[in-house]
Amino acid sequence: MKSWMIARRTFLAATLATGLAGSAIADGHQVVDSIHFLIPGGAGGGWDGTARGTGEALTKSGLVGSASYENMSGGGGGKAIGYLIENAASNHGTLMVNSTPIVIRSLTGVFPHNFRDLTLVSGTIGDYAALVVPSNSNIKSMGDLVAAYKANPSGVAIGGGSVPGGMDHLVAAMVMQAAGANPTEVKYVAYDAGGKAMAALLSGEIKALSTGFSEAVAMAKAGEANIIGVTSNNRVGAFPDAKTMKEQGIDTYFVNWRGFFAAPGLPKDKLAAYQRAISKMYKTAEWEEVRARNGWENIHNPGDDFMTFLEGQEKEIGDLMKKLGFL
Repeated sequence: MKSWMIARRTFLAATLATGLAGSAIADGHQVVDSIHFLIPGGAGGGWDGTARGTGEALTKSGLVGSASYENMSGGGGGKAIGYLIENAASNHGTLMVNSTPIVIRSLTGVFPHNFRDLTLVSGTIGDYAALVVPSNSNIKSMGDLVAAYKANPSGVAIGGGSVPGGMDHLVAAMVMQAAGANPTEVKYVAYDAGGKAMAALLSGEIKALSTGFSEAVAMAKAGEANIIGVTSNNRVGAFPDAKTMKEQGIDTYFVNWRGFFAAPGLPKDKLAAYQRAISKMYKTAEWEEVRARNGWENIHNPGDDFMTFLEGQEKEIGDLMKKLGFL
């Protein structure tokens, strides 16, 4: 796992530096009239929260006049990607949110498209991963979960809001491998979007949930679940009670980027306006409020930098998935 961690740290450091260099102070002038956000999953998931949080910051800061939202679940995100490509000419006012799964799912053939088929607008944030259990669970720590898994892997179902072999599955396998267990024996149960996965956790259908940290924080603050491990190097300010994997002897680090894509053939002036609005957003109080409450990291990767980042991650994740037997 050491090469994976070093690579992730390199990517994070590089993209954080890019974000600091590319930010501009919002001058209060509207940059874009309106944005329609296309969300490839259902309500309650990380994509949903990212799109709505970004739209909130852009509109409240005055950088964008108005924002609308559309959830389009299906095909592990492939339905929304296909729709954007097939209806490109009529979707120049649309930004689709996506994240690391667009890389994973194209590698595994879940859908035929990849990020090169879209217009890359900007990477915007990073969200750590977390494992959570119901608040009434007898599993209180990662040590408890790993012990139960080692004793009976098939009896410890771990769910997630992504397809088998997808990011939530991959994180669970990474954690078990780092804990000295067999990563290929993870009994992973897939749900379409984070909201359904959370419901399955609370109903007892699964023992633990692999999810984004921001989603885990919402559950923990509502008293519904306990966060038993976070894939960050240090505790995160949005919920400092949550212990890192490393604190518990599991040497794992992972951060999931999230960002925005547009239809292929987007006019250059429209692309520049979207990128300018997002760049200015980082210096607004409205964005900091949204970012802080979700525990996100600022990762700003516009345009060509976004492409370079994604191509590097595609190789990195592909190598890891081969090692774990997912490819």
